[in-house]
Amino acid sequence: MSVRKLKPITPGQRFRVVNEFAAVDKNAKPEKTLVEGKSKSGGRNNTGKMTMRYIGGGHKQKYRIIDFKRDKEGAATVESVQYDPNRTAFIALLSYEDGEKRYIIAQNGLKAGQVIVSGENVEPEVGNAMKLKNMPLGTVISCIELRPGQGAVMARSAGTYAQLVARDGKYAIVKLPSGESRMILVECKATVGVVSNTDHQLEVSGKAGRSRWQGRRPRTRPMVMNPVDHPMGGGEGRATGGIPRSRNGIPAKGYKTRDKKKASNKYIVERRKK
Repeated sequence: MSVRKLKPITPGQRFRVVNEFAAVDKNAKPEKTLVEGKSKSGGRNNTGKMTMRYIGGGHKQKYRIIDFKRDKEGAATVESVQYDPNRTAFIALLSYEDGEKRYIIAQNGLKAGQVIVSGENVEPEVGNAMKLKNMPLGTVISCIELRPGQGAVMARSAGTYAQLVARDGKYAIVKLPSGESRMILVECKATVGVVSNTDHQLEVSGKAGRSRWQGRRPRTRPMVMNPVDHPMGGGEGRATGGIPRSRNGIPAKGYKTRDKKKASNKYIVERRKK
């Protein structure tokens, strides 16, 4: 993957850094059987009241149905790697031997024509999905389940990955992208490899209009609001705004909001980096 800096022909292009989409098949069209409509709320609830601010507009999108469970065993051929507007990672269209097609999150290095497998006794190669108990220690993984059969919930966005560090009884210890080490049941599935589109974080929008295309409206800084609208509002001129905090008064920097009695605390071996 690579990014490209545009020539400053217009003000919007002056700082623009774009993805070259070298790994994506530009001629591939979405698989109609795996695509469904997606409606926009504009941040309004069922009574029409705005409950989420700074949402609205944006380009029309269709949702691609992704197979996060990888529960169909056997070999499948990668037909194409495609762009998905609903996520930062690319997706791969798989075609199974019986003719069924499914979308999965594409791993880095996945190419059209490649054969990948999901199952028990599978080689630990990029794109293959298997249970943590069958993986060699030290394997770089992504799209990890937290409960057997639940489907992938962790390390799904562009460029993310985790590492299988150890196994102890019915638990595997996995080092997550945040730096946290956590125990996960060895019966949970994961996919070998790093999630595709690793250069996503190097992209630069270049102009505010690109945020509008993505359905994001301009965000008002709390410091310039009135005291009635935000705890950091008010004051004469450019006031500091006091302690950084949210609209309902919860401090934003260094204040721990995680419940001390949270059930999943016992599975965390090492906390994430501060």
